[in-house]
Amino acid sequence: MRYSASEKYELIQLVQDSDLSVRQTLKRLSINRSTFYGWLERYVKDGLAGLFDKPAKPGHVWNKISEEHQQAMVQMALDETDLSPRELAVKYTETMSYYVSESSMYRLLKSYDLITSPAYILMQAGDKFDQPSAWVNELWQTDFTYFKIIGWGWYYLSTILDDYSRFIVAWRLCTTMAASDVTDTLDDALAFTGLDQVHVDHKPRLLSDNGPCYISGQLADYLKDQGMSHTRGRPYHPQTQGKIERWHRSMKNQILLDHYYLPSELKNQMQRFVQYYNHERYHESLDNLTPADVYYGRGQEVLKQRKLIKQNTIALRRQLHHDNLNKVNQSVS
Repeated sequence: MRYSASEKYELIQLVQDSDLSVRQTLKRLSINRSTFYGWLERYVKDGLAGLFDKPAKPGHVWNKISEEHQQAMVQMALDETDLSPRELAVKYTETMSYYVSESSMYRLLKSYDLITSPAYILMQAGDKFDQPSAWVNELWQTDFTYFKIIGWGWYYLSTILDDYSRFIVAWRLCTTMAASDVTDTLDDALAFTGLDQVHVDHKPRLLSDNGPCYISGQLADYLKDQGMSHTRGRPYHPQTQGKIERWHRSMKNQILLDHYYLPSELKNQMQRFVQYYNHERYHESLDNLTPADVYYGRGQEVLKQRKLIKQNTIALRRQLHHDNLNKVNQSVS
């Protein structure tokens, strides 16, 4: 229970005027002896003013981020307005070789009023598959999505996404959603990976929905010739292809911010975004690695380097803290 300064003074007077011992009086008042003697010491020293509650003094924070780095973090946030605090923290760690946690980045930007609501709502998509992949090029997800080009009509994006790394292996803008468009995209993917030139025991398994182009005999014949198997998701259950559905949402959140009047404009914008998505965008589900880091097998090395940066940063902050304490102690003595 908290007591005001006047109540503390009355209790001190009550204990002093009591016929009972201090111990017995405090026991009946349910006041701890150390608490009472603390009040009494402050009253004797400073009078009634000493009985007022004093704000707690913040302790020394040994791992505080330096002012120099705080300003650099804010500047990066101002320069990279499309990045979230999580992405900014990872990018700052890698580019500056100075570890910053997501929570530290968020608190700093919040104090500068740089945290705003997103311009769009991120929708969750199930990304669990009954038979998840364990390595790259084991399972490819594919699907179509659509865009309207002003004056031209509808165009359709066919994508091949590697399930393990979420890397966009191949994509095509098409005027239809025919089986031939799917096979052309698969040709691009096989050529990109070199799987059309070498013999492997197991080619990627294809995962798709039950659209007409995916259940066609033409696609079945193509996959048989290529030695690829085909898995289709349960009808009316798009969560089976959750990763490629999530790719569509992430991509459209950026691509649909503009209007397009020529197919080439949309294609150029897609090329830029795919490059960014594969090689620059830190994916939360991949331990904040990029899809390219995982696809090309350098993910563990990147995580190892980040861990080393974190250890070095913590050691630096601890040393700076000790140096500051030594300076304070020397000035006092």
